[in-house]
Amino acid sequence: MREIIRFARGNSSLGDFMVAMSDKGLVAMELGSSHGPTEEALRIRFPNAEVVNSQHELVDVLEKIVRAVEDPGFDPELPLDMRGTAYEIKVWSMLRALPIGETISYGAIAAKLGTRDARDVTKAIASNPIAVLIPCHRVIKKDGSISGYRWGVKRKRALLARERRVKSLPTSKGDE
Repeated sequence: MREIIRFARGNSSLGDFMVAMSDKGLVAMELGSSHGPTEEALRIRFPNAEVVNSQHELVDVLEKIVRAVEDPGFDPELPLDMRGTAYEIKVWSMLRALPIGETISYGAIAAKLGTRDARDVTKAIASNPIAVLIPCHRVIKKDGSISGYRWGVKRKRALLARERRVKSLPTSKGDE
């Protein structure tokens, strides 16, 4: 039986986006307005799968993604079906462990992985198919400046600014 990859399109303050789900979880969250190329990219990425437009079936996923984009503190509680090399998945998992509002350099990630070469890290980050939920936007240059971003530097700046605002909000201490 062929795997089924369901996809749908939504819109957020960062623009149009596309999500794709396998039976295991989210396999893609792509920012951008090019409908044809994103759908074709899914077909190329999953050549043995049936790629199905499931706009109505994925309404709840779209709503959760919009909320995650708009409110960085919101956990959409969507399972991720991360598909990549073992190295890519290791890098993406490290990014997911990075707290909201914090950034890290490519070199620092490379050092944590036991190498001095940040090029492999950069390549792994650039191949991340799940925007926002795998927060590759939190990776910056060693000097603190913003480097490229697969979905545009303007979006990267907006995501980082939102996260800084969330991080600077006072937290309630609860019952002490």
